[in-house]
Amino acid sequence: MYPESLNKLIQSFKMFPGVGNKTAERYALLILEKDEEEVSRFIEALKESKEKIKTCTICGNYTEEEKCLICSDKSRNEKLICVVQSPKDIIAMEKTLEYKGVYHVIGGLISQSKGILPEDLKIKELLERIDQSIEEVIIATNPTLEGETTALYLDKLLKEKNVLVTRIAHGLPMGGHLDYADELTLIKALEGRKKM
Repeated sequence: MYPESLNKLIQSFKMFPGVGNKTAERYALLILEKDEEEVSRFIEALKESKEKIKTCTICGNYTEEEKCLICSDKSRNEKLICVVQSPKDIIAMEKTLEYKGVYHVIGGLISQSKGILPEDLKIKELLERIDQSIEEVIIATNPTLEGETTALYLDKLLKEKNVLVTRIAHGLPMGGHLDYADELTLIKALEGRKKM
């Protein structure tokens, strides 16, 4: 139905999460409607991002320098480390404007079914960061089987470092309804309860 080059473009857009046939087709057709200069800027932004962006040598966040903006910020509380799965989790945490500590990206979650073992993650690097100055490590992995497995594994290792280990609370979201929540969500909501 479409020329081969357009089919290739549609297939390229389908690599993005949540982009199916219809959306990929819309994106590809939109590119064809753009003028040459806009398309060139888009291509250049893709190339530049791929060439310049790397991971922070301290925490694993995205950066163009050796250290990311958060690790370079002297106003951050370096005694508080929040452990996350990926740099996109840092973005989510930063949007709250509440957390003022630093981060550590472990680069995934332990998953037997996917063949991801603890040694495949940046856990050794996390342990190397933990010294007497660290007061608390917050584990902020997703409330999934893999996230819970990883959190428990980290908790066990970090207890040996004699540091306070906490886990972000999970439970019902704002606007959520009890009758729509699954059992695990309700259990986590009960566990994370606090005094009114």
